[in-house]
Formats: sequence, structure tokens, C-alpha cells
Amino acid sequence: MPYIYLIISISTEVIGSAFLKSSEGFSKFIPSLGTIISFGICFYFLSKTMQHLPLNITYATWAGLGLVLTTVVSIIIFKEQINLITIVSIVLIIVGVSFVKHFRNIALIALFQLLY
Repeated sequence: MPYIYLIISISTEVIGSAFLKSSEGFSKFIPSLGTIISFGICFYFLSKTMQHLPLNITYATWAGLGLVLTTVVSIIIFKEQINLITIVSIVLIIVGVSFVKHFRNIALIALFQLLY
């Protein structure tokens, strides 16, 4: 269930970011309302996720996937341009999130062995 919460949180964060861009500095009512509602839902489900998953995994996954999906939305909906540096940076973030998620136990064991 925590991964369902995380997916909802990431999805509503991306939706909230799109509404935020559309609100033009909170000068348009409907997109502004969408921003507030979306981010409220986002943080509610993020907090539910953190009841079950470690903070580092939750936040790294939320931020990394949120960045990737927000970039996709910015390209498709807002017709924004990206460059090679942006693409490389996103790939590095995805690799970093994968490392944190899959190798955290190995890293913790190695750190523990170094300290003791």
C-alpha cells in the first residue's frame, strides 16, 4: 500500500506543478485552486507513505520521479525546450534514486563496518 500512496503523491505533485505554472503567479483562480488542492493531496499521501517507508527512499523516489514527470509535462503541455545537460542530469538523478533504493542496505552495512 505505501507504494500506491507514493504514486498518488508523485502524480498529484506533477499535477500541482502544472497548475502552478498555469496559475501565472496565482493570478488565475481555477489553476490556483487546482495548485492548492493538488499539493494538499500530494503532501497528505507523502506523509502516509512515510509511515511505512524510510524517509530517504520516500523522498528520493518522490523527488526524482517528480522531476522526470514534471519535465515530460513541461515538454508536452507547455512546449518547453530541454537540452542535453538537462537530459544527462535527469538520467543521473534516476541512477541515483535507483542506487539509493536498491543498494541502501549494502551502503549501511559498509558504513557500519567502517565505523566499527
